[in-house]
Amino acid sequence: MSGAQSDDLTRLSIREAADLIRKKKVSPMELTTACLGRINQLNPILNAFITITAESAVAQAREAEAEVMRGKWRGPLHGIPIGLKDLFDTAGVRTTAASGVFKDRIPKEDAEVVRRLKAAGAVLLGKTNMHEFAYGGTSLVSYFGAVHNPWDMSCIAGGSSGGSAAAVAAELCFGALGSDTGGSIREPASYCSIVGLKPTYGLVSTRGVVPLSWSLDHVGPLTRTVADAAVVLQAIAGYDPAEITSQQISVPDYTAALNVKVSSLRLGIVRDFFFAALHPEVEAAINEALTVLKRLTAGLQEIKISVSTDTSVLRAEAYAYHAEFMAKTPELYNSRTLERLRTGPEVTTLAYIGGLREIAEIRRSTRQAFESVDALVTPTVPTPPRTISEANADSPKVATPDLRNTGPFDKNGLPTVSIPCGFTTSGLPIGLQISGPLGGEAVVLQLAHAYEQATDWHKRRPELPPRTSTPV
Repeated sequence: MSGAQSDDLTRLSIREAADLIRKKKVSPMELTTACLGRINQLNPILNAFITITAESAVAQAREAEAEVMRGKWRGPLHGIPIGLKDLFDTAGVRTTAASGVFKDRIPKEDAEVVRRLKAAGAVLLGKTNMHEFAYGGTSLVSYFGAVHNPWDMSCIAGGSSGGSAAAVAAELCFGALGSDTGGSIREPASYCSIVGLKPTYGLVSTRGVVPLSWSLDHVGPLTRTVADAAVVLQAIAGYDPAEITSQQISVPDYTAALNVKVSSLRLGIVRDFFFAALHPEVEAAINEALTVLKRLTAGLQEIKISVSTDTSVLRAEAYAYHAEFMAKTPELYNSRTLERLRTGPEVTTLAYIGGLREIAEIRRSTRQAFESVDALVTPTVPTPPRTISEANADSPKVATPDLRNTGPFDKNGLPTVSIPCGFTTSGLPIGLQISGPLGGEAVVLQLAHAYEQATDWHKRRPELPPRTSTPV
């Protein structure tokens, strides 16, 4: 396959590309050149990347290629081009969190997940655009400009990991990392018709990640298939003794788990709260997805879980991190971010302590739901992607409506994935959210993979400007 057109190469899944690399039928250099060419072509209109590390990516690809040729294949991420949300520290490469505050910030060390990706042999293409300091769900508020949705340039890509989602959907990279505090992986995954996985709280290290809320922050992959999400999760999951929020959770072989049949799984449909005020086309797509899941599994039953929309912990912890920066250089923040951060001091000590206790209680009580079911199913987002003009009208002090269905799963810490499950008549993506018990990533991936294989939604690609094989 050497010499294949770049449009053929960038359409591959991680697993497909990895198999070709292992068999020496395609090289990491070919994949990297193809991605860099596509970034060069499409990033000017998508604005998915803030920093493109072409020189180091080529060097990493050459190193990976040399290792593979010597028979030293490290595994399924070896030589695979990946993007990083621009809040993961990268040694010697600026990490901005999409803010003027950090526009010139160059970390001295890699984030733990970046270190693990490098150890797996991944090629890091650069840093993806995002909502400033991850404090929002649109990726419109960025020092580097708004991210556009590949499916409709007039719509938001979601946030805060909007650049990562847009880059994966538009095939600028094979996968990307994002962070999720209120839904910032899953909501943009839904809006861009890709797979977005938020692991169990504490399974993946957040050390070296610019925080939004220590008690709620998660790190996870955005990919085009469930199997690819399993591959990336395998590389980044695991206990980090240097990270206070890291937990000692078993890390099974996630890829092997995909082959387990789901016919015995019992599914819980959480209609209370999550099915309220659904857009008619979202509701229709979810109902169709439930029909497929019912056929694949042991059946569906309605179930209730504890849900809280209180934002005391998030606001207090966000303010605690930013207080010093806000005092010194408030003018470097976007005014909308600053207005949101300034609500932090309104949270009383009692409210913050009560909020932490509530999170602990929810994480404990949610375990009871899995006494009668093996997984939970909900819509990812109640509505299709909004237009950029509509989202720009949001009040900074009002919770982003797009994150309504995702936020509760950051509080309960459950592993949760969003997968494509349909499109509106106007061609906008719709996502299905599947959640499992704490540490139950294998079950979540099994079910998501089974649904994916039974449908064709993940095979659709956005219509973008004509593809080209011209290298950068």
